[in-house]
Amino acid sequence: MSHLADNKLTLRRDGFTFKQFFVAHDRCAMKVGTDGILLGAWAPVSSTSRILDIGSGSGLLALMLAQRSEPHVRVDAVELDSAASQQAKENMAASPWADRVTVYAEDIVDFAAMRSTDYSLIVSNPPYFPPGIACGSAEREQARYTTSLTHEALLHCAHQLLMPEGLFCVVLPVQVAEHFIPLAQQHNWYVRQQLCVSEQEGRSAHRVLLALSRQEKVCVHASLAIRDAAKRYSSDFQQLTKDFYLFM
Repeated sequence: MSHLADNKLTLRRDGFTFKQFFVAHDRCAMKVGTDGILLGAWAPVSSTSRILDIGSGSGLLALMLAQRSEPHVRVDAVELDSAASQQAKENMAASPWADRVTVYAEDIVDFAAMRSTDYSLIVSNPPYFPPGIACGSAEREQARYTTSLTHEALLHCAHQLLMPEGLFCVVLPVQVAEHFIPLAQQHNWYVRQQLCVSEQEGRSAHRVLLALSRQEKVCVHASLAIRDAAKRYSSDFQQLTKDFYLFM
């Protein structure tokens, strides 16, 4: 039985209810969405000793990875926006993993410069809009404009903080990934895993999940359709997310 079921919590409108935890996101520019859920369910956690979530927002990825990882694994989450980082702290405190998840309210560039901790897994649902696209608010612009964290800076920070054998996982629109992958390769990253995601069976991919490594090995390619031809959630998507979605 899930943590939420044990406490008989009802569904709330200020966030997203999962099987074992609740994510409040009403004070966050970016809400819980399919991109983050896919990444949190997909990122490899086997043999992980310490995890870092860059640009954590509400803390969704940190919480999903805390649920999936072994009880000894520490999870750190870094978020620049003060309102979002505070809400993330509250979400962590209310979760079953409050004792092993820590939120840092700071810029990842400063965080990387001041710490020597090596992480075996780093995840990020990073900014990808170029400047000039209207996002509706300054906070949302910060969360989604690459001016707040360029992909080059993100790759550099991850390189500083990742263990030699570790993985750095991101989710990106297909068109953005086409530029991100060559940039990563220029900075001595190698694509180890690549999952192309489509909205429905038979349609072109619209998102790409990448697992990058500092070590060159054969890349494993895969694909996933969120919905089948009948527009129902596909069996692959259900299998990937069944530990999180309430009604899977």
